[in-house]
Amino acid sequence: MKIVFMGTIDFSVTVLASLIEKYDVSLVVTQPDKEVGRKKILTPSKVKEFAVKNGIEVFTPVKIRTDYQRIIDEKPDLIVTAAFGQFIPDIVLNCAKYGAINVHGSLLPKYRGGSPIQTAIINGEEVTGITIMYMASKMDAGDIIAQREVSILDSDNNETLFSKLSVVGAQLLMETIPSIIDGTATRAVQDESKVTFAYNITHEQQFIDWNKTSREIFNLVRGLANEPGSLTHLDGMMFKIFKVEEVKYNGIEMPGTIISLNKEILVKTGDSAVRILDLQQAGKNRMDAKSYLNGQRVLTLGCCFSTTII
Repeated sequence: MKIVFMGTIDFSVTVLASLIEKYDVSLVVTQPDKEVGRKKILTPSKVKEFAVKNGIEVFTPVKIRTDYQRIIDEKPDLIVTAAFGQFIPDIVLNCAKYGAINVHGSLLPKYRGGSPIQTAIINGEEVTGITIMYMASKMDAGDIIAQREVSILDSDNNETLFSKLSVVGAQLLMETIPSIIDGTATRAVQDESKVTFAYNITHEQQFIDWNKTSREIFNLVRGLANEPGSLTHLDGMMFKIFKVEEVKYNGIEMPGTIISLNKEILVKTGDSAVRILDLQQAGKNRMDAKSYLNGQRVLTLGCCFSTTII
């Protein structure tokens, strides 16, 4: 078995690490190095770092739609993808003996797209899961081979759910590959009437609408923690909010109003309030609320976070 693996983020690394324990991954395809941070340091993807460390050849096409010949030349038996980040052309999907399969972080046909894990949390889902599927030209529309459910707890956020799903995804993939090779794998066509989408998170989606309920704001913040983070601003000063908790409150202040700064940052929401636990003011370090309040001069009791997007 010669496998080409395609992936980019931490989620992908967990899957790849499990794969190389049993199979020959002869080529890893990942996104090109990107400039990171204020100093714009050229940084490889997590998958590239892992592949190089394990002596696997790496291919980093800028546009795989046109730059794919290296994959064709590999003559793979199987292509496995997990959070790669680009649309893969049919010529690549069809070049492997046993086809191309994907490890997707939702229970398809729900949440096709690039942010299924974040979107499930933001929407308040209590259950999500992993789907192993054959890849198709249309985004995440291929036939389903296997699925496994995973509970979403209130204690989960973006990072913890990614971690849990990556482990389950790796396990399910390893259980599924033998049936693909011996021809016994099932193929269930997705029900198009039940399709929903989870497109990549936009800048606009990061902003907190304080008119929403405390539960909705709680879900947004944990769905985007710790990357890219939720946003709000006060008199033009931008804040990233990484963690909040729901608080019962029946005051009549305008949503977004800071109603307590007594060793805590309590903010009025559309139906109650939330307590900000972890934040970062623009130009400052990230810190817990208690540490931030020591010496800060920006937030004052009764001032109001804006609900507008900038």
